[in-house]
Amino acid sequence: MPGPAASPAGRSDPDFAARVLAIVRQHRASPPSMQEIGRTLKVSGPRAAAVAKALHDLELSGDIVRVRQDRFTLPSEADLAVGTVQLHRDGSAHLLRDLPGEPEFYLSPENTATALPGDRVVVRHLRDQAPYRGYQPWGRVIRILKRGTTTAVGTLEKSARFWHVVPDDKHFVHNIYVPQPAPPLRPNQGDKVVVKLGEWKSRHVNPEGEVIEVLGPSDKPGVDIESIIRKFDLPTRFPSKVLAQADAFAKTVPESAARGREDCRDTLVITIDPDDARDFDDAISVVRTKDGWQLTVHIADVSHYVLPGSPLEHEAYRRGNSVYLPDRVIPMLPEALSNGLCSLRPNEDRLAFAAFLEIDRRGKIRRSRFAKTIIRSARRLTYKEAFARLQSKPGNDIDRLLHEAWAMASTLRKKRFEEGSLDLDFPEVKVWLDNHGRPVRLERIENDISHQLIEECMLAANEAVARLFRMTPAAAIHRVHEKPDEAKLNEYRERVQMHGHKVGNLAVRKELTRFLKMLRGQPEEYALKTALLKSLKRASYSPEPAGHYGLAKSDYTHFTSPIRRYADLVVHRVLSDVCGYTKPKGRIPFGEIARHISTTERNAAEAEREAVRLKKFEFFRQQLAKRTGRTFKAIILEVRNFGMFVELPEVMAGGLVHVSALGDDFYTFDQARQRFVGRKKKKIYKAGDEIEVIVARVDPFKQQLDFAPA
Repeated sequence: MPGPAASPAGRSDPDFAARVLAIVRQHRASPPSMQEIGRTLKVSGPRAAAVAKALHDLELSGDIVRVRQDRFTLPSEADLAVGTVQLHRDGSAHLLRDLPGEPEFYLSPENTATALPGDRVVVRHLRDQAPYRGYQPWGRVIRILKRGTTTAVGTLEKSARFWHVVPDDKHFVHNIYVPQPAPPLRPNQGDKVVVKLGEWKSRHVNPEGEVIEVLGPSDKPGVDIESIIRKFDLPTRFPSKVLAQADAFAKTVPESAARGREDCRDTLVITIDPDDARDFDDAISVVRTKDGWQLTVHIADVSHYVLPGSPLEHEAYRRGNSVYLPDRVIPMLPEALSNGLCSLRPNEDRLAFAAFLEIDRRGKIRRSRFAKTIIRSARRLTYKEAFARLQSKPGNDIDRLLHEAWAMASTLRKKRFEEGSLDLDFPEVKVWLDNHGRPVRLERIENDISHQLIEECMLAANEAVARLFRMTPAAAIHRVHEKPDEAKLNEYRERVQMHGHKVGNLAVRKELTRFLKMLRGQPEEYALKTALLKSLKRASYSPEPAGHYGLAKSDYTHFTSPIRRYADLVVHRVLSDVCGYTKPKGRIPFGEIARHISTTERNAAEAEREAVRLKKFEFFRQQLAKRTGRTFKAIILEVRNFGMFVELPEVMAGGLVHVSALGDDFYTFDQARQRFVGRKKKKIYKAGDEIEVIVARVDPFKQQLDFAPA
């Protein structure tokens, strides 16, 4: 498997790097220099550059660290750690590690040096300082290996003497000094701009930079999304070689492509996706059997088109995944593939990789096999259409397939939760825009049975593939979710108790699942589930099958979305090798791939969340500008002496109703009962109450909303 799957562009040869690493491991007592490693490998002259390259790559990956007089050793031998910086608004940070089980380090503000968000750094363990909040060791940044970004996006401001940029990223705690922009750039104060960062050597002075692009006034339609694209460095154009390769494929699947594949074109197969989806990764077929069901999950065979070492491959690796913003999709693959030849569109022949699963009536997967197929989807359903069909008696073959699929999926779902899977499903809010990019409607998308049906089918297929890899065993990419720190769950427990819930030890899975079940339908469900997610560790990719805590599965991977996730494309290739369709080719740096795509996934998720958040704020600003702005149903989550925190469930937004906004009476705060009581009318506001509110104030800079009773 050459190309990025074997050696990403610009990387050293994996086999040579492994030999270098072996020498470093052999000389732990006396760390070798680059010259000594070269002599051991018997390389000199121009070939010595290969040693330097290998050392650089190994240092960047965290396999080795550089110590005194440019010698190299293992991080554990020098009490050092390598990872990625995650900065917080107070200036502190955490060091995120690459592999499951590696401890994260807490970095106090004075110990972050000049690290910026996303930087790859070396941290020294400060053993003389107590663990942060009892569960995380302290560290200090001693070296920056690679900047996570070379640019920043922000608002251009001018003081009496200096121009500076206030970064949009609130984790970026310093303003950036810039010289007065020179023509042809002619920004105005208050414009959104992109700054190229200069060298920053001391955290005691502000970083400096240079304005390289002017995006326009911050309130101009579309500037917010363009700012996010620049901030998260999202690629909006494909290189010409990549587009040329994608366009070179025939627009239809030739009949010759069916050779060596199982022909499933006469099998009833359907897809179910969101209303506006165009890339259909997965299709299902479900048949009732004597003992349960036969589930077939057909996944687009992207690996047939995206070959190792090709331009398409390099670009897919670089992007890591597709990004879904309110006004556009930034795809991992060119549209000719993502929306065309790879998309499982109805009534068109398509190549797929299928998981055939025999599931008994108790929801246990009894047998599984995998094969490359050719299919012809009979129908493309939206979730709304599938939900409507599930609410009525089946009238045709597609309806009957749906009803059987839900009978099977509900059994799988019940069994999953009985085994300890956490119910962390959230509704989502879709922002609908007009032709100018302005938000005109916020739609709450429920995780109804049509979504749950597809979710359970995909979970079953992913688990079956991961289980095969363990049985083979095959080196691959796994989706892992580590067990949470007990101290973090204890902190979360205190928050839960503040809301009046009596809970036991949430580090015990049964108690946590019991609490989540009890929370269902409560006013504070969304807020407390969100807080729980922040207390859990983040799911990531790993070369080790470390299990998935949230799903309560010991084997799990990502197989079902290769159009939009590079991880799934890699898994398809490994599965192809295991099934005998292809032969393994060379050493594959799964650890490096896992770290890279975990980073691109986090970057995409943050960009998507911020884009929706900004569009919500724009929507609320528009409501505020209307003198007859609409009212919203709000649930009071918490009452403090200065006001009430509320949640708007229909649009999944929250904010504050300040006590000064309660203008119909003089209200006093009853601290013992955590409520407001009106002095004259005796009206009471307390947690759990439902009230009608209007938008009172929008602060887009601080991203805060204030409401007032309607």
